[in-house]
Amino acid sequence: MLEEDAKSLFIDWLEKHNASVIQVARAYTLGSEESQDLAQEILLQAWHSLPRFRGQASPATWFYRVALHAAMNWRRNDQRRRTHQQPLLEVQALPSESADSSQQVEQREMVEQLYKAIHQLPKSDVALVLLYLDELSYREMASVLGISESNVGVRLGRAKKALAKLLNVEVAEGEHNES
Repeated sequence: MLEEDAKSLFIDWLEKHNASVIQVARAYTLGSEESQDLAQEILLQAWHSLPRFRGQASPATWFYRVALHAAMNWRRNDQRRRTHQQPLLEVQALPSESADSSQQVEQREMVEQLYKAIHQLPKSDVALVLLYLDELSYREMASVLGISESNVGVRLGRAKKALAKLLNVEVAEGEHNES
């Protein structure tokens, strides 16, 4: 792959999949500065992995897989963080059009509670919950995580129950997203 072709492809994919980068970075870190650092690490890993992309998975699945693996390895590489990088993406909790809207404040608080609960899950469940929130099918989740669809169902059911308990809400039995 030529350098210019790779650069064009990467920029195109980044425009299409930047939300997944932000979502993964936000879910695996506690603060916005740390989220920014992790997002940069994810993008760096995606750039370095691009020559190995063989088209066996969709670009969205590949990008998610790279993002999740980078996030899971984030703590191990804590000392290598780069302090003088220019950010490629601004990571924010929620975009706000009119900050004084009580509905937006309520929504922001709900999202913050959800992320706090997600932070308390095992790291492997965090990845699964992110994929679920992104409305991926069980087949797509299985492909990204490298596990079976039935394992996705079992683990997702457990993760939902754990989240419900952390958020003090009831979860409906038999709720599935197997499309």
